[in-house]
Amino acid sequence: MLVLTRKANEAILIGDDIKITVLSSEADRVKIGIEAPKSLRVYRYETLKKVVLENQTAANVNVNLVELANLKTQVEKSKE
Repeated sequence: MLVLTRKANEAILIGDDIKITVLSSEADRVKIGIEAPKSLRVYRYETLKKVVLENQTAANVNVNLVELANLKTQVEKSKE
């Protein structure tokens, strides 16, 4: 891991087309700006990690399709 010290309005470049600028820093927070091509996806790591975990959990849920179809039928009949 490369560790750098930057001040407000200082930047780093990654490759030729990604620029990360320190916009401000206060106490335990740093505000950064990221300039990157629109084709490059940029995510907050913590948010992506949570979504991946939720997707894995959802994929492991056992769903009984027969029971689900029966429930759908019951709901449709109750609306009549």
